[in-house]
Amino acid sequence: MHSTVQAPVKPSLKTLKRMALALGLSISAASWAADLPALLVIKNHRFEPAELKVPANQRVRLTVHNQDSTPEEFESHDLNREKVIPAGGKAVIFIGPLKPGRYEFIGEFNEVTAKGAVIAE
Repeated sequence: MHSTVQAPVKPSLKTLKRMALALGLSISAASWAADLPALLVIKNHRFEPAELKVPANQRVRLTVHNQDSTPEEFESHDLNREKVIPAGGKAVIFIGPLKPGRYEFIGEFNEVTAKGAVIAE
């Protein structure tokens, strides 16, 4: 009795590319879906809410909506972020995951009134 040994089947390059793309898309979708959405509004040169509470140890997708007629710069040395938001515009800023604590930010163009903090709990 003779047994036949077959060579292992090698997937084609096209199949490997499809598998890599599918894996990359599923990882990307999973990481995007895990971001917690949060909203800050700039109105009358103030941030609303002035204190934004978020869960600690989780990445946050922060949308900043500037409802003023002038641009504002979201700036935070604590969060290592800065972004100019045009008048009437929106910007998305990813922050975290953050350790529990208070992370202050300002509106650089209106520092006297535009102040706030992210509080990670």
